[in-house]
Amino acid sequence: MVCFFSLTPKEFQTPQGYLLSIANNHVLADTTKTPKYVIKKSTKNTQWTVDQRKLLITVLAKSDEEGLNPKNYQIEKLEKYEMMDSISETDILKYNLLLSGNLKKYISHLTNGKLNPRKLYADWDLKENRIEIDTIMLRLETGDSLAQKLETLKPQHSIYKKLKKALQIINTYPDDPFKKINIAKSIVPNSDNRLLINIKKRLIYWHDLEASDSLTTFYDSLTVNAVKKFQWRHGLVVDGIIGMGTIASLNYTKEDRKQQIIANLERWKWYPRDMGSEYIIINIPDFRLTLVKGSDTIRSHKAIVGRAERATPILSSTLTHAVFNPTWTVPPTILREDVIPEILKSRSYLAEMNIIIYDEKGNVVSPENWQLSQAKNYRYVQTPGAFNSLGMVKLIFPNRFAVYLHDTNHRDYFEKTGRSLSSGCVRVNNPLELTEYLLDDPVNWNLEKITTTLQKAQTIQAPIRKEVNIHILYWTAWCQDDTLIFRDDIYNLDADLYNKL
Repeated sequence: MVCFFSLTPKEFQTPQGYLLSIANNHVLADTTKTPKYVIKKSTKNTQWTVDQRKLLITVLAKSDEEGLNPKNYQIEKLEKYEMMDSISETDILKYNLLLSGNLKKYISHLTNGKLNPRKLYADWDLKENRIEIDTIMLRLETGDSLAQKLETLKPQHSIYKKLKKALQIINTYPDDPFKKINIAKSIVPNSDNRLLINIKKRLIYWHDLEASDSLTTFYDSLTVNAVKKFQWRHGLVVDGIIGMGTIASLNYTKEDRKQQIIANLERWKWYPRDMGSEYIIINIPDFRLTLVKGSDTIRSHKAIVGRAERATPILSSTLTHAVFNPTWTVPPTILREDVIPEILKSRSYLAEMNIIIYDEKGNVVSPENWQLSQAKNYRYVQTPGAFNSLGMVKLIFPNRFAVYLHDTNHRDYFEKTGRSLSSGCVRVNNPLELTEYLLDDPVNWNLEKITTTLQKAQTIQAPIRKEVNIHILYWTAWCQDDTLIFRDDIYNLDADLYNKL
């Protein structure tokens, strides 16, 4: 164990192995009992200097800026010890243990979060951000730049930094006095409604509408523009119509949003520190796929993700290959909940969906010979084509959930704002352009040759030779150009996570 305290020339070693110094320049009232010692306000120190101790206490006191709770690190006790002019040997040992223990706890929370997501979620497949706490402590104790070393322990991803900024921004808002708004029907522009007074007050509170000396019940053009800005910030349809979705978002309080930001800061402490030099990142609640190279966004695509009862899992992997004209083997959940009930209604469903049934030996089973008792033992394969549920291409990456990226035969779904519609896999808008980029082979796999391949209606694989990681993650808050951005918590995870924190 390490002693953190300054030494004077008059030193000795305690039975516990600590080097301590008698206070020469301080007259202590009781000299007949256990000798007392002083934390000298000196720059000479075998481990922490006075400035370093103060820095550590300041860092722990400001841990709320990282979405953590300073009370978890016994700040008041640490500050009390630091302010003492004289201190007993026992108290020095206590101070040492207290500072060391709370610093370690802070480092653990900062680098890996307070909670273990693997114990919270079944559909989770991210590696833990393992840390060597003793190695980190030794590195902090030696050399200069303590502040910089502590800074490097924090998540460095831009989204985490944007969440910290969002927390900083929302802390500037006063407490809101609003009560819930309920509407019977949508409010359209150029209409008159008594609820518009309260709606305008909220828009002013959230800085979407300029403050006005007089608020009226008329839905004017200035308020329409403010509503559209509010809708954009919340991922809603930007139409200026005040419907149920807009009212639901307006009913969130400052405290609700602050808790949401803190929950997301916790999540980002779980996420990979190194996402790779080139990677795809998918934000499930934002229904968006982004391809990043270095620090630049190369491509962005609308995405369709799993609905709440068939949630898209959280995972990291590496893309391996593309499959053109893919077949689709019906997964167990869809088989049980969708396909078998449809077959029971009509055997013609199989022909309509171009599904071929195979028994355990690989023999084709005709719809007439299909038996309910054997239904779960069969393999159901949809043949390739424009009608195929996977569309014209799928992109494969190893994972235990058997999910992948793919095209869709319902491209009109990308026009929807809420796109939590799939059974777990991620459907991608304009997937051929994305595939061409990933294959990175202008000779053999340019868009023209991809189109020719698709026209042959044969299932063909193409390897993705460069290393592109994929991260399917979940976050519902951030900021953009100092503007707060929120998304619907489609899997209802935020409040539960905050409560567990």
